[in-house]
Amino acid sequence: MKNAVYSLMILAFSFSGIAQEKFISEETQIKMASMAAPEEDRDAVTVYGYDKEGKVVLLKEGTNNLVCIADDPNMNGISVSCYNKKLEPFMSRGRELKAEGKDMMETRAVRKQEVESGKLKMPDAPSMTYILSGKEANLNRETGELKDAKLRYVIYMPYATTEETGLPDKPHTPGMPWLMDPGTHRAHIMITPADKN
Repeated sequence: MKNAVYSLMILAFSFSGIAQEKFISEETQIKMASMAAPEEDRDAVTVYGYDKEGKVVLLKEGTNNLVCIADDPNMNGISVSCYNKKLEPFMSRGRELKAEGKDMMETRAVRKQEVESGKLKMPDAPSMTYILSGKEANLNRETGELKDAKLRYVIYMPYATTEETGLPDKPHTPGMPWLMDPGTHRAHIMITPADKN
């Protein structure tokens, strides 16, 4: 029993060490997260990031309609995003459920039930999300510069259908818009620009 407790303690310290080792300063997190937004909007965005324990914290209160999320140090690769404030109830609920230990499928099920019951409000108009991603090896941890980053666009349109929008439910050519999860509260248009190579 003592060995099991000791092993768990070592494991907990290891995860804590990983989070602290990958910790990026608040200033750099703000800069990185803001890069997902259109250039003219970056100075006024709200930014959430991560403290040294890996918990989500508010880093900057903004004045425009975009909320940005810094890179999660416990996930592989680099990914930052900015979304319309109308999506904040949906997004913040996802963060709460993740913090409670729920996995992606459990989180989806809870949010679906809450949206359908009216407890969780979804936007009543198309709402934009920008997602910037890249490889950890291409990140300058001091400046926040991410080389060869890719930007994709997601437009949430709850309950939109392929019939209503005229969009297919899968892309037929690289870079074309398509509708993911049609007919559900999570329905959204995906636009992933084709590689230039």
